[in-house]
Amino acid sequence: MKKPTLLLGNCMDSMGTLEDHSIHAVCTDPPYGLTEFSPGEVKKLRSGHGGVWRLPPSWDGCKRRPLPRFTVLSSEQRKDIEVFFKSWAALLWPKLRPGGHVLIAGNPTLQMYVQSALVAGGYENRGTLLRIYHGFRGGDRPKLAEKEFPDVCVTPRGNYEPWMLFRKPISEKTVAENLRKWETGGLRMLEGGKPLPDVIRSFKTPACERAIVDHPSLKPQHLMRILVRALLPLGHGIVLDPFMGGGSTLAAASVIGYDSIGFEIDPEYFELAKRALFPLSALYPGFDGSVLDSAFSKYAPTEEEESYKQLYLLEKSEGYLDNPIERKRIKKAQKV
Repeated sequence: MKKPTLLLGNCMDSMGTLEDHSIHAVCTDPPYGLTEFSPGEVKKLRSGHGGVWRLPPSWDGCKRRPLPRFTVLSSEQRKDIEVFFKSWAALLWPKLRPGGHVLIAGNPTLQMYVQSALVAGGYENRGTLLRIYHGFRGGDRPKLAEKEFPDVCVTPRGNYEPWMLFRKPISEKTVAENLRKWETGGLRMLEGGKPLPDVIRSFKTPACERAIVDHPSLKPQHLMRILVRALLPLGHGIVLDPFMGGGSTLAAASVIGYDSIGFEIDPEYFELAKRALFPLSALYPGFDGSVLDSAFSKYAPTEEEESYKQLYLLEKSEGYLDNPIERKRIKKAQKV
């Protein structure tokens, strides 16, 4: 396993310390609404008072995790997203090798601002990878009028997460020449010479990972190892996560054998990531992201598989909370 480099600080101030052309790829889940991880909002999150963070109700003793309420962002704040990422993309440009890929976790309602910013900054839009999973986002009923309009929802139930893929243009005439000079320009295939698909079936971050890293935006190692592995076409190089959070990107890179660097602005999350890297890396021995879902089940603990079933059943019951017969059936199923 490779030992990552963790740096405490704002990436907007600290990326300048990196050597030019030293980064082979970027994989990150940024503060997409910008405000949700500001000191004031993080304080509200930790105290349980919400703010931008939506604190969902508990059902049958199952406490749902906080979610950022992007719908509360004003038009000015939404435009600020584009302004921020234009500046961020410009700072990253000299540090990233020609042909280096940038993979950014997005939000379906806000991703266009990030895409516009990076394309304006000279990066190529290389498409979107879809993480398919059973999520909690969306599907809300009209506030304070749920009983008046029982068959109405305001937004669709979210079941995917977009990961936007960009590439700094190659500097050589062909990808082959760029690979020889910079070791970048393409993506690493899966085991058996299979191309990385643009749809990856995933699941909620398992409880065993949540127990290690109590971060609201923690992504599952199953997903991160697949994504991070694909970003270095020749199987070596440096992956940067400028918004490190709980350290899931760096933990994945460590398992695969890649060098990695992570920046984190929040001191508590920074210390959390430091403590979590080795335990996260130790999970699912032998799973390095070279295969997809079909081979992951043999590494997942059986109790986690059971928790996925429980979570699915609980989610399924959401639309029937006022139906005693349906609730009784769901509770009976949960005991199986």
